[in-house]
Amino acid sequence: MDEPPRTTRNQGVWWLVGILLLIPMVMPLMVPIYAKEDPKLFDFPFFFWYQFMWIPIAAALTFTAFKIVQRQERRDRQAGDR
Repeated sequence: MDEPPRTTRNQGVWWLVGILLLIPMVMPLMVPIYAKEDPKLFDFPFFFWYQFMWIPIAAALTFTAFKIVQRQERRDRQAGDR
């Protein structure tokens, strides 16, 4: 079974997915942004709670990217059936 060729109209969707996946990888690597103690949250220094904050954000962005890819693949399959 041959796969239909990817068209340039899907390029914007893949760029969006790439950006959504790139954000949670890059932000925790930017240590100078959060290498400080203040402001504290529940007596935790900013350095720690900033990193923990990215765990649910990364999960949400990954889930969003997954749903976008799923929807795009469904559209591509439906377009191929026509």
